[in-house]
Amino acid sequence: MDVKAAQHDVRRVYRGGFSGPLVSALIWAVASAVYQWGSITTAITVLFIGGMLIFPLSTLVLKLMGSPAFLPKGHPSIALAMQSAFTVPLGLLVAIALGTAAPSLFMPASLIIVGAHYLTFISLYGMRLYGALAVVLVAVGAAAIFVAPELRDITGWIGAAVLLVASLPLFISYRREESRA
Repeated sequence: MDVKAAQHDVRRVYRGGFSGPLVSALIWAVASAVYQWGSITTAITVLFIGGMLIFPLSTLVLKLMGSPAFLPKGHPSIALAMQSAFTVPLGLLVAIALGTAAPSLFMPASLIIVGAHYLTFISLYGMRLYGALAVVLVAVGAAAIFVAPELRDITGWIGAAVLLVASLPLFISYRREESRA
């Protein structure tokens, strides 16, 4: 199987990948609410555990839409998808350590980690839209840490909004491709 065919399979099965950012937006919103009105420790827990639930919940969304929600066994893109997914919880360990020392840095650092993980989706899906998503998430997180510390307390909300908005062009792109086929 060539790369273009593998990418087409990933886009087709995961419908452009829209459900991941959609579910992520919900998890980020919940974690942000807990951060704002609860405790940093609980917000960290929500984002970490919620992050581990993104793939199963995204799969559920896809199953509810009908048709397959998994790549076929042995598909060459499965390994890249798994490697990309495992970067987030491992990276979040750094954000957790940082957030323990300076709680206001947890959400921005987490946005940088999540944004960076979307870079592999450019190759996985063959969609440059993921590059734009990565750049925006990383830029918001970095700006909150280095340039505009007043954004730190709302970066989770901004991340949730960016992820929610990103899910729409991802789905539209998938629908356009399918309508041409």
